[in-house]
Amino acid sequence: MNTTPLADRLRPRTLDDVAGQQHLLRPGSVFRSAIDSGRVPNMIFYGPSGVGKTTVARIIAENSQMRLHKLNGTSASTADIKNVISETGTLMGQGGILLYLDEIQYLNKKQQQSLLECIEDGSVTLIASTTENPYFYVYSALLSRCTVFEFKPLTSADAQKALLRAARLTAQLDDCQVQFGEGALELLASACGGDMRKALNSLELCCIAAPVENGVRCITRQMADQVVQRASMNYDRDGDNHYDTISALQKSIRGSDPDAAVHYLARLLVTGDLLVACRRLLVIASEDVGLAYPQAIPIVKACVDSALQLGLPEARLPLADAAILLATAPKSNSGHNAINAAMADVEKGRLGPIPRQLQNKHYDGADVEVKGQNYLYPHNFPNHWVKQQYLPDALVGTVYYEYGQNKTEQAAKAYWEKIKGQK
Repeated sequence: MNTTPLADRLRPRTLDDVAGQQHLLRPGSVFRSAIDSGRVPNMIFYGPSGVGKTTVARIIAENSQMRLHKLNGTSASTADIKNVISETGTLMGQGGILLYLDEIQYLNKKQQQSLLECIEDGSVTLIASTTENPYFYVYSALLSRCTVFEFKPLTSADAQKALLRAARLTAQLDDCQVQFGEGALELLASACGGDMRKALNSLELCCIAAPVENGVRCITRQMADQVVQRASMNYDRDGDNHYDTISALQKSIRGSDPDAAVHYLARLLVTGDLLVACRRLLVIASEDVGLAYPQAIPIVKACVDSALQLGLPEARLPLADAAILLATAPKSNSGHNAINAAMADVEKGRLGPIPRQLQNKHYDGADVEVKGQNYLYPHNFPNHWVKQQYLPDALVGTVYYEYGQNKTEQAAKAYWEKIKGQK
């Protein structure tokens, strides 16, 4: 009995058989032309799990005619790396050494540095893969010696083609034809979240469970529905996709698209990321809606409080209301811009003494020419306003807050221009 997972048994043997990644693999592309030339550059493959990084690296390595070493960053030691390097200049390494290093982000800085010299002089060619952004996780000196290629999640159409190929090969291996019932193929392809390994694992489970009738296994929609993995999205709370989802939520609300807003909110909630969703909605209320509709801030706070008290799954209801409210509200980032500009001045040392009339002391030293605090209490004047200096002398005339082009802020602007006699 063959216990090797279907995803490994059916791994493509040529670049033409690889599902998706046509931006890299199509004939004539820079990547494909470089590989077909027979000269393998140092490369880092970056992308989510199950999209073909390891498969493409293996195909290149096996066709390179170089001595191949495979290491995984989760288990490789410094000694393992030194053993590979030790073959350079020997009979075993005379055709060149190709090191395939999976999950390079798990190597520490010292381990990554140990590769620099041999990569620099060409005695070792490196193909590394990572699911994390290499510009954050790979040592910069090593990164500068490699070309980064990004692998993208498979589309549903890519996954369908790959599943049909897998079904044909499975039929040959098991001498039993595989057929898909109405909607089953489409469900398996769409539910994998762009991860071909998940799609093949689901197909394998369906093939095991499907009864054989007249030499045919029929995979029904009901079977597919039962085996597709709930967490089909590529989502890692410490990974890039986590931050991409948060970013997409805020940008969708900022762009006033309620449909996209609830979609990305759903991604967070399906994975149980309740606290992150709550925090982000509170940020958006102040940063992107702000003074255009200031009531949104306490309303979103109430929705968040309700969500935290309810917990999932009921928490989805007040949070959906909050997301839609924010997406459809008028927008202003004037408060965001004002505080950022003020903090930038403070950080640069643009301070100056606080004006005497604003200080909290009531006695002057002997060297002060003008005695007394001389603070003018605005409530004692018409319209509760009187002209006096509030900013330090060094910042007089500085403008941090610019009124937003929305009804609420423009009304406030007109009111104060009238009171202050500017118009």
